[in-house]
Amino acid sequence: MAAAAAGSGGLFRFLRPGSRPQSTDVSAALAWGVAAATGGLWLIQPFDWLKKQLFEKPNPKNDKPGSEWN
Repeated sequence: MAAAAAGSGGLFRFLRPGSRPQSTDVSAALAWGVAAATGGLWLIQPFDWLKKQLFEKPNPKNDKPGSEWN
């Protein structure tokens, strides 16, 4: 267990210790990513399209091209 903890900082070893990402940096980046994804979903609001794509069965009667526009 101690060997795993000692080798875990090897990814950012080339950086100075003061500029290595800390756990708060990672949590802040994750929080901003969640906020951006939530804002994008709120802006676009594709919920009807998602419901149609994921939960509705295709109608075999409307399989010809261009029938979705009628």
